[in-house]
Amino acid sequence: MDRLIVHNDRILPLEEARLSPGQMGLLMGWGVFTTLRIYQGFPFAFDRHWARMTHDAERLGIPWTYQQAAVRAAIVKLAAANQRAEGVARVSFVKNHGGLWADAGDRPPTDLLVFTRELAQWPAVHRLKLHSEAIYSAGRLAGAKMTSWVQNASVLEKVHAEGFDDALLLNEHGHIAECTSANFFLIRGRTVLTPPLSSGCLPGITREVLAEVIPRAGYTFKEQDLPVEELSRADEVFISSTTREVAAVGAVSPDWNYQAPGKASLALEEAFQQYVKTHLDRTPA
Repeated sequence: MDRLIVHNDRILPLEEARLSPGQMGLLMGWGVFTTLRIYQGFPFAFDRHWARMTHDAERLGIPWTYQQAAVRAAIVKLAAANQRAEGVARVSFVKNHGGLWADAGDRPPTDLLVFTRELAQWPAVHRLKLHSEAIYSAGRLAGAKMTSWVQNASVLEKVHAEGFDDALLLNEHGHIAECTSANFFLIRGRTVLTPPLSSGCLPGITREVLAEVIPRAGYTFKEQDLPVEELSRADEVFISSTTREVAAVGAVSPDWNYQAPGKASLALEEAFQQYVKTHLDRTPA
């Protein structure tokens, strides 16, 4: 993590930031967040990230007093202050007040926190491990990107210890939903399939962009329920996220192996990169 952060309306060293021990968001994991890519000092697809955060904040009952333009400007200024022209930013909105144990004094209703760091180094080809009954698709907050992330984080820590790069999570129906921090896709011929949002998966921003990119690249894009058996019918598999973009999958434990990166995955990765170049918003903050 870079030394300087944004806390509400200030850029300051990380060690000088002060959060209340009685902050509701810290005690209960009550907040929303997003991770976005920084290219050439500017956040990519910030309007899409903002729309998802505001939607999730409304679902969670988090007071929203910040303006989109001001938060984007804060990210740009922080990236410049940290000399982070290329990398990632983590933007969090954390609820301050409410509940029996909360004691946040005169702090605002919601704290804004922004961190930047270098881009994580992911493998060229990912290895996943199947993990059953990890997503409850019928839950009221299914698909929300909230700071209470321990369920996915603990699964990821476990599979990392076993030598895998991520877990492939199944929902209560035994259908594929997502990875712990990435959306999932399989390719069959000229068709790219991904679980629908009703599976309980996160509406990932890269997933959203790929829904536009894939047809332009000459492939059919379909959202549909994916029972585990569909893994046996796939020609290629890949996952997507802000930090990985389009990442090929070579194996899903215990039973499936794929040639990776495959021709289609490489073509879609190139198409996504071209989209980024075309749509990077360099509007001054």
